[in-house]
Amino acid sequence: MTAEKKGGKKERSSDQIEMKLIKAILTREYPTGGTLRPERELAEYYGVGRPTVREALQRLERDGWITVRKGHPAIVNDYWHQGNIMTLVHIIQNQDDVTDEFISHLLELRISLAPVYIRNAVAAHQPKVVALLANLDQLKPDADSYAAFDWELQKNLTRLSPNPIYLLIVNSFDSFYLNMARKYFSIPEHREASWHYYHELLNVALQGDFIEAERVARKAMEKSLELWRNRTVMEQGK
Repeated sequence: MTAEKKGGKKERSSDQIEMKLIKAILTREYPTGGTLRPERELAEYYGVGRPTVREALQRLERDGWITVRKGHPAIVNDYWHQGNIMTLVHIIQNQDDVTDEFISHLLELRISLAPVYIRNAVAAHQPKVVALLANLDQLKPDADSYAAFDWELQKNLTRLSPNPIYLLIVNSFDSFYLNMARKYFSIPEHREASWHYYHELLNVALQGDFIEAERVARKAMEKSLELWRNRTVMEQGK
């Protein structure tokens, strides 16, 4: 029986095989540089026909996970170097297997992206940015509330940026971002740092100073990465 996706749409067998193989690669059941089982064995193992396995393997090759070889088992690629944006989406969908190190990488990416789309949002839609931050006094001091607020803020800021690609990238992190943010905001010091950042961003947005908004955002993103790394070091030392 095939699984059901949101909206009642049935998931194809090849989709299920694709995701199972991705999970096996991420958990190093199939390590980088190694090979998958032959197509025939994969079909027997998963209880599907070879055309179904072949379709899944073709998509895995398209997204940089493997290199298919005619007459031989597929080779597992170094997906960090040979993958693409869909590789990132698949990693996020397997978020139970995502390490703290990977979260650090995403926070580094945010440092590169967020200050720019925040600057552009303030420059293009200053009143709307102010409106996003106008009710900070209603923000409850708990991890769930901060995570939800921060995620909605990021999505809305990308919507206000003239460059639509930022929103496409941010949308890729949907459920993963919330889970990561809850973990991050479970620490009071992290909530306090973000509280000051939101208010500072509100002040510069009120002034319409988009250059200062970019500086404030970059400083806050760098602080978030520092706090996350410090937390990771402390947990490893326990």
